[in-house]
Amino acid sequence: MSGLPDLESLRLLVLVGEWGSLGRAAAELGVSQPAASKRLSALERQLRLVLVDRTRRGSRLTPAGQVVCDWARRVLDEVDGLLTGAAALRAHRDAELRVAASMTVAEHLAPGWIGELRRAEPALYVGLQVTNSTSAVELVRAGEVDMGFVESPSIPSDLAYRRVAVDRLAVVVAPTHPWSRRRRPVRPAELAATPLVVREAGSGTRETLDRALTAADCGPAQPLLELGSTTAVRSAVVAGAGPAVLSVLAVATDLSEGRLVEVGVEGIDLRRALCAVWPSGRRLVGPAAALLAIAGRAGP
Repeated sequence: MSGLPDLESLRLLVLVGEWGSLGRAAAELGVSQPAASKRLSALERQLRLVLVDRTRRGSRLTPAGQVVCDWARRVLDEVDGLLTGAAALRAHRDAELRVAASMTVAEHLAPGWIGELRRAEPALYVGLQVTNSTSAVELVRAGEVDMGFVESPSIPSDLAYRRVAVDRLAVVVAPTHPWSRRRRPVRPAELAATPLVVREAGSGTRETLDRALTAADCGPAQPLLELGSTTAVRSAVVAGAGPAVLSVLAVATDLSEGRLVEVGVEGIDLRRALCAVWPSGRRLVGPAAALLAIAGRAGP
């Protein structure tokens, strides 16, 4: 298979599945039925699959077409999240709603929340600053943003907060690492003594790990590499640099596709709350309150 399917072809396939009609799907996209049929045939040739049964009574997805349609819907959702997140990043200086989010939240959750908010309020201008948890707290304190989303295990007493989701950190290694074949879980002392690829000081992921190890009387993690983003840490681990402890949100695809292996760990609790924060004594209203409600409903 050469090249990648274009997004409009994927949208066409999803619409055919929803409407059961190539003509209605074409009308929804604003193209002629012959053009839509040609585009769908090209997609079938590209994937080497029969995706649609065309009859006089309409068009129906084949079993393979239904599977591809489900995948296509996820791809389109991810693209929508990417575009929403990029627009929010462009808009943060002059936004009507200014939000700061730690990297895990910003990369995996906030675009979906902001997208749902903007679907309800299309004229709303939302700005998103991507940072670590400590910096998000300082932006809230300084009044530079209306609210923040953090992943720290503790919230400063001068901020109001609400838990919107629960996350879990996982010990992950490349498939070539010796830990990928071990049968026994890693104990806290061994994890603390092993040089790890870690996030920078101030990140919620680093603070959660250090607190868990300290609570087990093992001291903080020993850095092998200290990197400024979750993506950089994940890439270093995939390349075989060493173990890391990362959010399952960040590595779910790598785990399912075999690029990373999760290693069991016992004796420490690596769960953490993801929280919205805002100045204490202030009640969130308008778009900020709406975003908080969306995050609380949608968070994992």
